[in-house]
Amino acid sequence: MNGKELLLKAIQGQHTPRPAWAPFVGVHGGKLLGVTATEFLQSADLIVQGLEKAHELYRPDGLPIVFDLQMEAEILNCKLHWANEVPPSVVSHPLMDNGRLENLPAFDITRGRFPLVAEATQRLAKKLGGEIALYGLITGPFTLVSHLRGSDVFLDMLMAPEQVKEMMAFAVEVGKKTAEFYLENGCDIIAVVDPMTSQISPEHFAEFVSPYLNELFAHVKVRGGFSSLFVCGDATRNLEVMCRTSCDNVSVDENIPLELLCSLARRNGKSAGGNLKLTSVLLLGKPADAMLDAIRCIDTAGTTGFILAPGCDLPYGTPEANLQAVTAMVHDEYQRQVARTTVVVTDMGPFDDIKLPNFAQEKAVIVDCITLDSAACAPCLYTLDAALRAAARASVTVEVREHKIKSREGIGYMANMGVKNIPAICIDGEPKFISIIPDIGTLVKAIEDRAQEMGKT
Repeated sequence: MNGKELLLKAIQGQHTPRPAWAPFVGVHGGKLLGVTATEFLQSADLIVQGLEKAHELYRPDGLPIVFDLQMEAEILNCKLHWANEVPPSVVSHPLMDNGRLENLPAFDITRGRFPLVAEATQRLAKKLGGEIALYGLITGPFTLVSHLRGSDVFLDMLMAPEQVKEMMAFAVEVGKKTAEFYLENGCDIIAVVDPMTSQISPEHFAEFVSPYLNELFAHVKVRGGFSSLFVCGDATRNLEVMCRTSCDNVSVDENIPLELLCSLARRNGKSAGGNLKLTSVLLLGKPADAMLDAIRCIDTAGTTGFILAPGCDLPYGTPEANLQAVTAMVHDEYQRQVARTTVVVTDMGPFDDIKLPNFAQEKAVIVDCITLDSAACAPCLYTLDAALRAAARASVTVEVREHKIKSREGIGYMANMGVKNIPAICIDGEPKFISIIPDIGTLVKAIEDRAQEMGKT
């Protein structure tokens, strides 16, 4: 049984002789070649070479072609900001002033970067498609609507629900075309990546997301593909309703207990995927940490209907040695047994050297946004955007600061602030909105109330 056969058995909920392994190599493929994320995501040659290198180093059972949740938005007139170590981020929202879909251009799969991704997909399907499963990642419908409308979509769900549903129906049609694109060019699995759904309630998920996801998953099934719903962030409150959708697989990040995912997924006839720790282990840890985290996942989930994967696309600078350590745990049960008794985890703490401000002495109200990275994570981007917009509207002086947990300093600040999940908004040292993006009015009131409490009016 080769890697592709093993992963496809796993995604269907079947037992496999070892864990299936799918490192989500996104812009990390550029790092393997010594090129920037911008160069990597704009070249079919570099995408192919980067994934071939990842295949050689990490011996995966599956790989995504690209991990970029902005490709569809780019065609629909969202402006992008490009960077060296992360995928592009959306910096304009064509439906922000109103939700009129007629203002958008037709979604044309021959525009934007889709032609070069088609070339890369075809070449990779020819070179690696017999050995490993290829993932086509598409932007989930709610995340695409967020790109188009901006953070106002959260208020829209309360004030203009039919408009949101109209936008969701449009986004699903875009998703169908993108799924067909990947399947026709040689992918086996369509991963619908919808991180913004971690920011809404189960009731809103059931009303505004589930029906549209199910339509998309049915479309994938009819065309012979497998489907995965991939949500990063603390989607614990939505996990049960996620598992009731009609996908084949549900994948999550470290914010969700893996045992809970496996229980709910299997109860609903689905396989599970996740949830290697992205920053504290894979990016900032040592090979020993990666080994032990892989063992944690494998021992928790077992080898029936489980795909070992990181909680999101790999950070650009992830050390190859850490991923190779995971690979060793996947492929060698004896090494897992040895590691359980001999390997010791690296402790980044305590964080006594990382000091919090004296918020009472600050003249401005300090709004701390604790994120993975607003340039690379959609919920983080819209959390920061909400904070900046609220700061501009508030009647008091406000300073917005972002703390990215892609560094020890960021992790230490998060720990000392007492925040457990991201993205989070803290106001003058008080964690206020955790894994939920408030509407601007609510956030302005919270800032002004805190200012009055702290005597900063």
